Amino acid sequence: MSCWQTVQDYALRSLGMGERLLPRENFTLCEQFTLIGSGLIWNVYFGTLALLAGFFLATAVAVGKGARNRLVRKLSEWFIFVFRGSPLFIQFFFAYFLFLSLKKHYAFFDPFTSAWLGALIVLFLNTSAYSGEIFHGALRAIPRGDIEAADAYGFSGWPRFRRIVWPTMLRLAWPAYTNEAIFMFHATTLVFFSGFPAWQQKGDALYYASYFADKTFNPFVPYPILAGYFILLTLAVLAIFGYINRRLNRHMPQAARRGIRFRPNLIR
Repeated sequence: MSCWQTVQDYALRSLGMGERLLPRENFTLCEQFTLIGSGLIWNVYFGTLALLAGFFLATAVAVGKGARNRLVRKLSEWFIFVFRGSPLFIQFFFAYFLFLSLKKHYAFFDPFTSAWLGALIVLFLNTSAYSGEIFHGALRAIPRGDIEAADAYGFSGWPRFRRIVWPTMLRLAWPAYTNEAIFMFHATTLVFFSGFPAWQQKGDALYYASYFADKTFNPFVPYPILAGYFILLTLAVLAIFGYINRRLNRHMPQAARRGIRFRPNLIR
């Protein structure tokens, strides 16, 4: 079988398209690159949707943590504390058994026991908590003079937040938020170890890398391939977020522009 034929058969296998049966013997590099790359589609799905939805919840949590209303402030603080204070893997574990228990009584929760939805919700809540703390720190770092200038121009309430506070918060928080985005894509590999099942073997990149490592008894081929894919994914995130960062700082003098530096989270 040619490499091109392998790509046609397995490139979209993680989505349920193409050849159903996995290779059983005589594994080629093309098969490993193709199938692991196919599984990466799910990692991109988890990371992208969790970040997009989590961005808005994180903004609300950041504002809530600084709110004058004690109830709103405490709810935001406890949300951040719970999801930052517990390991992500444990959150997967408890969420799966919670959805499994609810499924027994309410059929509505049946999709929540699958990885495509249940694991996504956990990632969404986790990144919202971390990003909310980042945004809250940026809100507190906004120069007082910017707020006073907005007041002097007659801005107040929502117009002031939308045109002055929120853009400044994003500009200050974006370098740290970029690191959170990179970590979130890396954290999607934990879905493989969670209780959420991969329906009809529609697994992520680590699912296929582990398959090849188990069948060949040689982890030094599939796992470096997996690492290479995630390095490319990290470079793509840095390029996209770097462009957004330049847009956020386009009005600033060159010397005052905040660059993005990747600082890996060694302990989470």
